[in-house]
Amino acid sequence: MKRFKVRSIVLLVLALAATGFAQKKGTAPKFTNADCLACHSDPSMTKDDNGKQVSLAVDEKKFGASIHGQMFQCVDCHTDIKDVPHSVAPVKLNCAQCHADQQKKYESGFHAKALKAGIGQAARCIDCHGGPHEILPAADPASRVSHVNIPNTCGTCHGKTTVMQDTGISTAPFNSYQDSVHGKEVAKGSEKAAVCTDCHGAHDILATSDPKSSIAKKNVPATCAKCHEAQKTEFMQSVHGKAVTSGNGHAPVCTDCHGIHGIKRPEDPNSSVNGQNLARNTCAQCHESVKLSNEFGVPGRRATTYLASYHGMASELGSKKAANCASCHGVHNILPPSDPKSTINPKNLVATCGKCHPGANENFAKAKVHLDAPLAADVGSKASRLVKNFYLMMIVGTIGGMLLHNLLIMRKKLKARREGHVHIGGGERVVVRMTKLQRRQHFTLLTSFILLVLTGFALKYPESFFGYVFINESVRGYLHRIAGVVLIAVSSYHIFYMIWYKEGRKLVMDLLPTFKDATDIRDVLLYYLGLSKNKPEFHRFNYAEKMEYWALVWGTIVMAVTGLMAWFKVPVGNLLPRWTIDVGLTVHFYEAILATLAILVWHFYMIIFDPDVYPMNWAWLDGKMTLEQYREEHALDGQTISEYMTEAIEEEEPAAEVKETTPVGKQ
Repeated sequence: MKRFKVRSIVLLVLALAATGFAQKKGTAPKFTNADCLACHSDPSMTKDDNGKQVSLAVDEKKFGASIHGQMFQCVDCHTDIKDVPHSVAPVKLNCAQCHADQQKKYESGFHAKALKAGIGQAARCIDCHGGPHEILPAADPASRVSHVNIPNTCGTCHGKTTVMQDTGISTAPFNSYQDSVHGKEVAKGSEKAAVCTDCHGAHDILATSDPKSSIAKKNVPATCAKCHEAQKTEFMQSVHGKAVTSGNGHAPVCTDCHGIHGIKRPEDPNSSVNGQNLARNTCAQCHESVKLSNEFGVPGRRATTYLASYHGMASELGSKKAANCASCHGVHNILPPSDPKSTINPKNLVATCGKCHPGANENFAKAKVHLDAPLAADVGSKASRLVKNFYLMMIVGTIGGMLLHNLLIMRKKLKARREGHVHIGGGERVVVRMTKLQRRQHFTLLTSFILLVLTGFALKYPESFFGYVFINESVRGYLHRIAGVVLIAVSSYHIFYMIWYKEGRKLVMDLLPTFKDATDIRDVLLYYLGLSKNKPEFHRFNYAEKMEYWALVWGTIVMAVTGLMAWFKVPVGNLLPRWTIDVGLTVHFYEAILATLAILVWHFYMIIFDPDVYPMNWAWLDGKMTLEQYREEHALDGQTISEYMTEAIEEEEPAAEVKETTPVGKQ
């Protein structure tokens, strides 16, 4: 450091001597870079005694390697410097002094306009090229504006949310580009793959809305043609290209099909031009549109009718061989059927179909690809409609008759079983498992629950079975809220019932978990796995029934609270952080799934699919079950069993006396 200071002082003295000598001779001094760097490359010389930076510090190596350092002397740019050391601060430089053309383009561009509009974070020259003392030529791999470094340079702003959040511009385009085929190739070091400046321009970057912009819709084909000239030539001759040329703003250009920043290879499953995505997403953007049909006479519902065909269904199931839109219509060279060069011109259909179906002839090529039978008026479509209507009547009549036949038989058999004539375990159903008041609560609960499930999932899955049940959203919304209110009301009444009624208090006491429930779970698993011969016995409620009851209590509380949060989102949002509503809706949805599956898997097994009660445990209707079945399932509920056994014995004793005395009377 001391040696460097000595050298700097020597250079400064020599510079002063040269200045004095030149002044004596009467000639203007021409300072060299060494004269300036004597101070500006020495950190200690650019700071005051307190260590505060008072002049510009320049890295001598970086400046020497820069394009300015190689071509110019400092005073070529800083022309206002007349003496060394200089007594006044140099005038701030403007790049336009040497780069007038680039400055002119920049001023017409998006960044300069943003600066004038008050967006202080908009890019200036040094933001892209680096500081003036360190600028490297674009051909230098280390340059910030070399081809492979352009994405990272643009990303210093466009990839950071903290920078872009005040501009109204998203960081998504930059992130998408990095994952695109272009971005991945550039990351590998490709000098040919497109970077930001290839599409947007360098200095004269214009907004998409500007007709002169390289990314304005009508200019996109020419922009892409910088790399894809052959594809552009085909496209401009196609029905789409001609429509764009004629000024049709609805016609697609390259980016409408391939995407903008997130362009992927066609073989990539996530690519918008992958064969399996064409009909469902890409081509459907226009050709499923009613607007296109009304304004330009182009047939609509092309995606729907394709997906209804074998080709469409096979493609949806993952087939890579089934024909997609591009297989028949072409890719960039899409032409109308009337054009003799079109792949779907009647004269060319045999060749087109023959690509997948070798040996196809003209008769084969007449087959309909888009199954628009409900709309078309040709003979085949009319015949298809007649067959369809005939089979619909056959299905309704035949299956309806079968269903009616089986229901009549089932009704009689169920009635007999319910009356105890053929009931599992034998005997009449006399034990009251659920009182009338409990059954009313249960029925109200189950109807409101079913309605909540149907109306809730209809909103989440509008294209599913649930969505078809409720066509009108207003009706669905009202029914969902009504069912929710009913559920809350019956739950509130149940609390009152448990407090006010003796049977309610006994019910909740019998449902309280005990340590035996834990051991019962263990013993049941051992017994049914064949690891124990002792079948567990239970009190009035077993562990499964207790678990279901308390899960219902918890689930009802959660659904009620989150449902009310969603219903009254404004007052809740004013009182609590807004994100709590979003979290509440998430809880509401997944709790609904949990509750629905629990009913289907757990509850329905116990009341329907358990072989001991199949086809149904009738207790939910009339509250009764046989004494034998109750004793089998709740052997430890001695009080209930003894009560009904006593009643049964008392009812049988008179009959026994008659049997014993009758023979004597006859004698």
